[in-house]
Amino acid sequence: MSFKNDQVSELETERILEIARECLTVDGDFVELGCYRGDTSLLLAELLVEKSVEKPVKKLWIYDSFEGLPGKSKEDESEVGKEFQQGELAVTKREVKARFLRAGLPVPVIKKAWFNELTEADLPEKIAFAFLDGDLYESIRDSLRLVEDKVSKGSVIMVHDYDNPALPGVTRAVDEWLKNRDIKMQKYRSLAIINYIV
Repeated sequence: MSFKNDQVSELETERILEIARECLTVDGDFVELGCYRGDTSLLLAELLVEKSVEKPVKKLWIYDSFEGLPGKSKEDESEVGKEFQQGELAVTKREVKARFLRAGLPVPVIKKAWFNELTEADLPEKIAFAFLDGDLYESIRDSLRLVEDKVSKGSVIMVHDYDNPALPGVTRAVDEWLKNRDIKMQKYRSLAIINYIV
């Protein structure tokens, strides 16, 4: 790992990259909904560049409000998550783009929007790997709805902060989405790993 990931643990970051590497053979691009400063995005971009000699590069698409967290819903209420308030984790789109330029990595497709404002047209036609890091119930619920019809056979959706007591809305959104779907999910630390076989 060339870049430090401030929001995701080292072990989780290693697992994200391991699974993303496996998804290089799956049809579609990589997406990240909820990029914050772009720590995970930089690592995914580095992986795509590293593998570009062997095959055409997949595109990386990243999405964020760049206004910090939205307001919480009742599903997000937690005594241990009081520091996660509206406006926290704000960073500008310009700052994220500058990090890619400084690193000498291709600038991904960067879309500034709240997830409930995005439509299918804002995402790639097919998705091989999706990393969802929206922190709150509605953000994860909307992210899952956005990617579900775009994922290819063999793709993986990873959701950060699953089973995190400070962010209970994430778990609720994932569990509700999985209900009545014949889809396997594994948990690794605070990552929900959803193997999508359609």
